[in-house]
Amino acid sequence: MVGLFEGEGIPHDLEGEALGALLAAGEAKPGLRKLAHTHAAGRRWVLAGLGDRAGFDPERARVAAAAALGRARELGARRLCWELPHKVPDAVAGALVEGTLLAAYRFTTYKTSAASGDDEDAGDGDDVAELIVSAHHEVALPVERARVLGEAANAARDLGNTPANVMTPQALAARARELPGVSVDVMGRAEIAAADMGAFAAVALGSEAEPQLITVRHAPPEPAGPLLGLVGKAVTFDTGGYSIKPAASMLGMKFDMCGGAAVLEAVGAIAALGLPQPVVAVVGATENMISGRATRPGDIVRSRAGITVEINNTDAEGRLVLADCLTHARDLGAERLVDVATLTGGIVTTFGAVHAGLMGNDDAWCAQVAEAGEATGERVWRLPLDPLYDELIKGRDADITNAVEGRKAASITAAQFLARFAADTPWAHLDIAGVADDLGRPYAQKGASGWGVRLLAELASAPA
Repeated sequence: MVGLFEGEGIPHDLEGEALGALLAAGEAKPGLRKLAHTHAAGRRWVLAGLGDRAGFDPERARVAAAAALGRARELGARRLCWELPHKVPDAVAGALVEGTLLAAYRFTTYKTSAASGDDEDAGDGDDVAELIVSAHHEVALPVERARVLGEAANAARDLGNTPANVMTPQALAARARELPGVSVDVMGRAEIAAADMGAFAAVALGSEAEPQLITVRHAPPEPAGPLLGLVGKAVTFDTGGYSIKPAASMLGMKFDMCGGAAVLEAVGAIAALGLPQPVVAVVGATENMISGRATRPGDIVRSRAGITVEINNTDAEGRLVLADCLTHARDLGAERLVDVATLTGGIVTTFGAVHAGLMGNDDAWCAQVAEAGEATGERVWRLPLDPLYDELIKGRDADITNAVEGRKAASITAAQFLARFAADTPWAHLDIAGVADDLGRPYAQKGASGWGVRLLAELASAPA
């Protein structure tokens, strides 16, 4: 793969100018995702359009890499070599690797036709097996970092795509225990109740599956920076409880654990990269089901923080899980907090699959989170918090309610609820309901996207 920028020639050509002939014939074009190939010197060569150099950034590199991988697959290639364009930053080298790995992802665990190649989505069993980056300077570090992050994001996609009858809370805890280089602690139903986590426990009441409060620690030998607390919502299936979802809305509810999946795989990647940033990750894993013991609308519970909550809607369960998880992270000493959750349908209406919603209580910390999103292509857009929204979450018979009448400012009031439990710790809330699955990007079209893994790792890489 040889990149071609608008207004620039081919960086080098083969004897006989085989690549130049593609360009002269109009077969090759410099526009982003435009591809043309030829055979020369015993190899297949592809000119890959990169668009305007001034606008070429890591995200466009991921898009170009996805297009290139598609052509390599069409050609039946087993090895793919990118010639790194001249005078581009190391972030582009990494992005080409990320875009290739993310675009190469297939979830075929339950495809009986995958091995025979009868299913187009499953691949043909003879896919690209090796990726090479050729450059005029040393790029081993950004390439290796991108490999770790791309594989971690794909691992999070596996967790999200696995059906809920398999990906139970206990299965998610088992995955946490597989992560190398971290310590893991798991609390079950009795321990959650004994820890006075009445909000989290209330969500789990209706399910026979054992809830799991998963704590993962990355403790580098020479830590640098304040203890970073990552908190993930992992409702492995969400019926909505007695405030039951419509059938069409329930179909994709296996993805309601994607925030927790991103947090787990992000801390695994942080450990694999050997980052000096100390991290404590807390993931609340449960199902939200209906049974004779399930929480009812109107019930009142007491959170670990001592705040009482009136549950007016059992389908607003994610904030109940996160409330006790945020408190737990603070109890463990977290000095900065980020929570990641598929929290509200309102954020999907607002941003679609372009941005995640960002809300928080500290301008500098939110700016740092937003910068990490820009760097990784996992973009966020900040929405306001305001004391006036506190009026909307006031409980009638308890301190606060988990659902606002008329769904006014649904995403913001959900964050306003969580702000009570972040207290005075710098905190950012990422509502990823619109970006967690079916992202529609060339490198992540359908299914779980692994959104947030790379952002969180980038955040942990930032200077203290």
